[in-house]
Amino acid sequence: MTFDEYRKLDATGLAELVSRGEVSAEELLDIAITRAEAVNGDLNGLIHPLYEQAREQIAGGLSGGLAGVPMLVKDLFQEMQGAPHHQGNKALKAAGFKSPHDAVLVQRWKTAGLVIFGRTNTPEFGAKGVTEPEAYGPARNPWDTNRTTGGSSGGSAAMVAAGAVALAGANDGGGSIRIPAACCGLFGLKPGRGRTPWGPELTDPMHGIAVNHVLTRSVRDSALALDVTHGPEPGSPFHIAPPGQPYMDAVKTPPGKLRIGFSSRSPLGTPVDREAVLAVEETARLLQELGHEVDEVEPAMDMRQMCLDWLTIWFAQCAAMVDEITARTGCGPEGFEGDTLGMAAAGRKLTGNRYALHQAHWQQYMIALDDFLSHYDFWLTPTLARPPLTIGENDTPGWQQLALKILLKLGGGGLVARSGQIEEMAFKSLSAVPFTQLANVTGVPAMSVPLHWCENGLPLGVQFVGGHGDEGKLLSLAAQLEQARPWFNRLPEIPATR
Repeated sequence: MTFDEYRKLDATGLAELVSRGEVSAEELLDIAITRAEAVNGDLNGLIHPLYEQAREQIAGGLSGGLAGVPMLVKDLFQEMQGAPHHQGNKALKAAGFKSPHDAVLVQRWKTAGLVIFGRTNTPEFGAKGVTEPEAYGPARNPWDTNRTTGGSSGGSAAMVAAGAVALAGANDGGGSIRIPAACCGLFGLKPGRGRTPWGPELTDPMHGIAVNHVLTRSVRDSALALDVTHGPEPGSPFHIAPPGQPYMDAVKTPPGKLRIGFSSRSPLGTPVDREAVLAVEETARLLQELGHEVDEVEPAMDMRQMCLDWLTIWFAQCAAMVDEITARTGCGPEGFEGDTLGMAAAGRKLTGNRYALHQAHWQQYMIALDDFLSHYDFWLTPTLARPPLTIGENDTPGWQQLALKILLKLGGGGLVARSGQIEEMAFKSLSAVPFTQLANVTGVPAMSVPLHWCENGLPLGVQFVGGHGDEGKLLSLAAQLEQARPWFNRLPEIPATR
């Protein structure tokens, strides 16, 4: 098999060839490694090659619905026994930390026969909507290497878009599957809270804000990957209802006539680029052509406050992670990025009662979204407020970094927290990606679909937000859109080597 032949197939198609004996897992792995090596100098998506481990996995025998298909996983959770797990962090990288176990999700991927040959780039702790960690440098977009892949699953997105793999591991605590999908012309489904596993160390991180899944080029690959991974694990705090039919069957089932609300107004009240507005307007027209009813409307809630509630819980989580890694590695502040230390300082000053208040607001947002979804099947928005940023555009200005560093060194963490500087920095960063946090806070599934390309040739996805248990319904609509406006063969052209 040639690379051109490999790239024309999705993971489902590759698995079918392997099962018929028309190609071997070894041959597919060699093609994937060759492509990854050829493009990684430009993209910096793959940071931990695990080629020998992958060959050992094949030698041990493969079975399952995706047997023999090469895969990469994200270096943020999704742990692999004996492999680096650095989470975009300088201290863990310096310590050479390796995971003592496979994540439950990784176990399920291996049981499905996926051949994992490396781990991908991510921002520190997945805290940003761009993948530019100081520990490993920026991941670059195959459509324009001066642009971001988005974050936090940006390394995975780069390697899928470049054709090294048909699918790669991703997770999403505020848009980290959907944002890279939108930046790189991919399909990205964020499953609902509790749909996929997190164990063995965690089972419900950040009260279920974060979920695991994959990035793909085809809709059916996302469906098949969800079929082989969904379901509870030991320690799951609750068991959500299983799907009424396999997700692959949902892809083959027309969605029927849907009523879909749409909006392109930023939840933060910040500007939205004309390209993002156009992406939604074009999609609304396409939906009407397909027989669906569309209305310009949005859920009745304070979306800005929702983003603030999400940020507040994230700051507390960041403080906990900094403390944990400091204890594990013995590092000082030099082991972390300045922005991370600032977020952690804000998180440490959060009192227990304020934390509980912010987290309790989530229920109000879910009630409001449930009310909205009693009238509409989905809510359509841009995934991004503007086309993919240039590399470094999201950086905190140098003077602000210096001021923050001095304050923290002088023990002024409380002053930093009270000043509102961290919230201001965070909201500025969120202004490019203000639409995705709602699905995390409310725990519902959502997806980014690559239906729009900008005048400059960059992709810009649109987002659909569904209700609890609507993964199959979303996949059904996505398959219809994929058939109406195919994107699978729309591929970036990047140099073979730097």
